Amino acid sequence: MSSNGINTMTYGPLGLIALESCKDLGDRIDNSLKEMREGKLCSTHSTFLISTEEVRFSNGEGKVKIEETVRGKDVYILCDVGNYSCTYEMFGFTNHKGPDEHFQDIKRVVSAIGGKARRVSVIMPLMYEGRQHRRKGRESLDCAMALQELESLGVRDIFTFDVHDPNVQNAVPLMSFQNIYPTYEIVKSFIKHEKDVCIDKSKMITISPDTGAMDRAIYYAGVLGLDIGLFYKRRDYSAIVKGKNPIVQHEYMGRDIEGMDVLIVDDMIASGESVFDIVLELKKRKAGKIYVAVTFALFTEGIKKFESFYKDGLINRVYSTNLTYIPPQVKEAEWFREVDMAEFIADVINHVNCDKSLAPITQTSKNIKQLMTECII
Repeated sequence: MSSNGINTMTYGPLGLIALESCKDLGDRIDNSLKEMREGKLCSTHSTFLISTEEVRFSNGEGKVKIEETVRGKDVYILCDVGNYSCTYEMFGFTNHKGPDEHFQDIKRVVSAIGGKARRVSVIMPLMYEGRQHRRKGRESLDCAMALQELESLGVRDIFTFDVHDPNVQNAVPLMSFQNIYPTYEIVKSFIKHEKDVCIDKSKMITISPDTGAMDRAIYYAGVLGLDIGLFYKRRDYSAIVKGKNPIVQHEYMGRDIEGMDVLIVDDMIASGESVFDIVLELKKRKAGKIYVAVTFALFTEGIKKFESFYKDGLINRVYSTNLTYIPPQVKEAEWFREVDMAEFIADVINHVNCDKSLAPITQTSKNIKQLMTECII
C-alpha cells in the first residue's frame, strides 16, 4: 500500500496479448503502460506485450500459438472484431476476416493459455454481435451466447465500449462486464480541434438521431450545458431490407435550430444513411455548422457520400474513436478526426491490474466540466 492508501500491489505480472486485428492499438497501449510504470518492467523484458502467432492453414482452419510463458500472469486479450482489413489465404483466394473469425481467435488464445494465467480478461472494444442482442421471433441470440462461451472458457472480465444494449450483460451475471463510454476523450478532441465553436445553449444544440440514442444525447447535453433535439425514425414495418425495416421519414422534435451549430451523437455510423437524412433535415431548418460524434465509424458503404457532404458544406466534421478499424484514407480526410483511446485503455488496464476502482476514470462528468471550465478561462 502507498502512503495515501491507494493499492499499488498488482494482481499479477501484467501481460497484454494484442491480436492481429489490434496490433497498432496494442503497441500504443503498451507504450502508455510503459510510461505509467516506468522502471517496473523486468530487466529481461522491454514490453508488456506477449508474443503470439495466428496461423492459418490453406483450407481455412487456424490456430494461435503463444510464444512465451503466461503462467501466473494477469493477461488482457485485445481484439477488434470489426477489423475487416485482416486477410488470409484459403484455397488460393484472399479472404477478409469477419467478426466470427476474430471471435474464434479470442477463444483460440484462451485455449492456448490453458488455464496457466492467474486471470484472463478480454478487451473487445466493439462488442461481438452487439446488434444481435435480443430475440424477435425465431432467431439467434448471438451476443448472449458469445458471452456465455467466454465465461465457460474461464474469462473473468469483459471490457467493451458503448455496447448497443448494456442489458446483454444479464446473460453472464457472475462475470465482470464493464461497458465504458469514450465521452471525455471525444469531447476533449472536439474542443481541441473546433476552437471557433461556441459551446453555449443559445448557439449550439445536441441532437439524438433516434430514440435509442437519447440517453447518450442527454449525457452530452448535460455535461456541455446544451439543449436536446430528437429525430424519430418512422419505419415501414411491412417490408424488410438488409435485415431491417426501411426508414420512411425522420421526424424532428425539439426547439428551433435556425442559425445554431449542431452536434449529432450516436454509438456508430454504419452506412451513414441515417446521418445523411438527418443532416438534410437540419439544413432545411437552417442549422449552422453540423458535427457528428460517434464511438465507432464503420463506413460499411464507403466514404464517397461523406466527402460529397463535406465539400457541399453540409457536414463540417466527423469525430470517431480508433476502437475499431479506420481505413488510412479516412484518417487522412479533412472531414474526419480520429480520437485516440490508447492511453485511456492503458489507464483502465493499469487500474484493474492494481485492483483499483475504475470509477475515477469512467465517471467522467466531473472531468468534462473541469475541461469546459479550463477552456472558458
